[in-house]
Amino acid sequence: MTVPTPSEQKEAEKWMLAAAEVAKDALCLRAKCGTVIVSDGEIIGSGYNAPPLDQEENRTCLEEVSTAKPKYDKTCCLHAEWRAILDALKRNPDKIVGAKLYFTRVDENGEIIKSGRPFCTVCSRLALDTGIAEFLLWHDEGICAYPTAEYNKLSYHYRED
Repeated sequence: MTVPTPSEQKEAEKWMLAAAEVAKDALCLRAKCGTVIVSDGEIIGSGYNAPPLDQEENRTCLEEVSTAKPKYDKTCCLHAEWRAILDALKRNPDKIVGAKLYFTRVDENGEIIKSGRPFCTVCSRLALDTGIAEFLLWHDEGICAYPTAEYNKLSYHYRED
């Protein structure tokens, strides 16, 4: 993990705010998450968490889910990261290799909620397989950039306290 320089931090904040705007459209009843994927200074893909096809009949957010399921699989929704990666692959497949993925959550007022540590192995594997270079999260101590291979390894070692 690296901490961006002050000028990189300012740039990263810009993209985190863009991800927060995307998150406001999330249809999940448990959390509002947003992701933008950036390559060469432009957003090449974006996504929010929502049930498949954005259809309410596919929503099971409030149903009881087995506690044996991993943390990332306790929702009916497609993750914001998955949607952003799919969007980038549809619209800009030649730009995804080496791109940066910015992920955030927002509260009911649209304000950014600081992220925890990497934990979703599905998101990390998909990002790794498509060639995304970095995952960026906004922790309490600031925005941190994780090389995708490192993010993937850390997500396998995540333990919920």
